[in-house]
Amino acid sequence: MSMITDRLAAAIGVWHEEGPPSFPIDRSDIRRWAIATHWPHEPPRLYWDEDYANATRWGGIIAPEDFNPFAWPVTRSDDGPTRYVMPKPGEPGQRMLNGGVVFQFVQPMRPGDVIRGRWRIKDAAEREGKLGQMLYIQLERQLHNQRDELIRTRIDTVIRY
Repeated sequence: MSMITDRLAAAIGVWHEEGPPSFPIDRSDIRRWAIATHWPHEPPRLYWDEDYANATRWGGIIAPEDFNPFAWPVTRSDDGPTRYVMPKPGEPGQRMLNGGVVFQFVQPMRPGDVIRGRWRIKDAAEREGKLGQMLYIQLERQLHNQRDELIRTRIDTVIRY
């Protein structure tokens, strides 16, 4: 019996919007994020010192690569990728493992950017493993700015067995 259900197979490769876009990114958001993630040390000046940042190759303040533009209260849909990744009762592969995550940072987020996310099931493949039949699902998430420029890609691998 295949672990790739019709529901999962139909979702492979189909892009879905991930809720409403972020609020416009504010310099203060970037500064606070940088302070919080570098505490108790001073964050790099690129994230908070306008004069310094203007003299860099970026030509201004940018957000750290791990900046989350959705950390502030934005109504998000609960109807995301879990409806395809999580097994329904009775389906094979009720146990799950985290198979890892890979990030690709394409360009930084900047003050004024409005970010939107989208996701898809990139791939699903079955293999035999030590625990029996295993299903490897790659979940791809992308962030784009208001000019539709790719900011960041994240690929999570979920293993069901």
